[in-house]
Amino acid sequence: MTTEQAPTPGADAWTEPKATALLVLADGTVLEGQGIGAIGQSPGEVCFNTSMTGYQEILTDPSYAGQIVTFTFPHIGNVGTNEDDTETVNLAASSGVRGAVLAAPITDPSNWRASRGLDAWLSARGLIGIAGVDTRALTALIRDKGMPNAVIAHDPAGNFDVARLKADAAAIPDMEGVDLVPGVTSAQRFEWDEAGWSFEGGYRKLGTGKRRVVAIDYGLKRNILRMLAEQDCHVIVVPSNTSAETIMSLQPDGVFLSNGPGDPAATGEYAVPVIREVLERKVPTFGICLGHQLLSLAIGASTKKMHQGHHGANHPVKDFTTGKVEITSMNHGFAVDRDTLPANAEETHVSLFDGSNCGIRLTDRPAFSVQYHPEASPGPQDSQYLFKRFADLMDAARG
Repeated sequence: MTTEQAPTPGADAWTEPKATALLVLADGTVLEGQGIGAIGQSPGEVCFNTSMTGYQEILTDPSYAGQIVTFTFPHIGNVGTNEDDTETVNLAASSGVRGAVLAAPITDPSNWRASRGLDAWLSARGLIGIAGVDTRALTALIRDKGMPNAVIAHDPAGNFDVARLKADAAAIPDMEGVDLVPGVTSAQRFEWDEAGWSFEGGYRKLGTGKRRVVAIDYGLKRNILRMLAEQDCHVIVVPSNTSAETIMSLQPDGVFLSNGPGDPAATGEYAVPVIREVLERKVPTFGICLGHQLLSLAIGASTKKMHQGHHGANHPVKDFTTGKVEITSMNHGFAVDRDTLPANAEETHVSLFDGSNCGIRLTDRPAFSVQYHPEASPGPQDSQYLFKRFADLMDAARG
């Protein structure tokens, strides 16, 4: 969809430019626009994100693997991109995001931190985008019908085999039952020493932390690791399929269960036995997002697919342990079914949008988790107490 202009007097009537990108939904709906970023086509599940800022962080968040992100905020790309705001831990790998849908064309970047425009950045990362889409109508469709599968395609010449694209979109498997973690986890173990950022010196380096944390990478975000480092934690990141024996051989004071994409029940087939062993050893454990869901699965609860998911940086969550309401950042298409939580799990957080579960703590083990992203700072610091809570839990366990 493009802005209509009045024809020049005496000239032929103005016509819209030929579409150079399409978003073809599984039900056959075809949305036209102008292509940005990489050329080609990519399949994915279409979600919408209500954040006003942070598009670079969103497009590099491994939790979005397998998804095409529709931005409801119209001004995307106006601050460009930079080298610091990438969230993917493994810079050599893709975050797994399949595409981006924008309402307005990308403008030139206007920010002192910008090193590259969004269009060039998308191209460099192999990400396909489409601009000029009625994102309000697409968001309403998702709210009414749920998150559809789709194919996003970009061809500068505007030559598309629409029938083939419709068939490709209809053939995309549902997200339920799909384990996407192997595509985003780290390939090998490594140590992390980068802490918080300041105007004066950028990201500072941490010395030897007094708390030893093993972070299981199901699709980690870099700022989570920085927040752990801020709590004086020496962090060792391990791949998602690391055994409990290996984790315990690293002598952790605490184990962190990271965020990540896909169906938690599918990832849980190999992750849950490891988490159960960690819990049996009574090692302090903290989970975020997918880590929250996996912890819940490990204690016998179940998860369920959401209608439209939670994606944005303006989600209110109530913490029952403090009585306070936090403004949080969320990105998840599955949720823990509170009705299946066992007696040793206390619900600590709840979404004030739809009442869904957003956090638990165990009464017989030093473990807790939240569904949202406390490191994303939408509040901006409403939820950072959770990292201190984890540090205090480790200190108490050490005596």
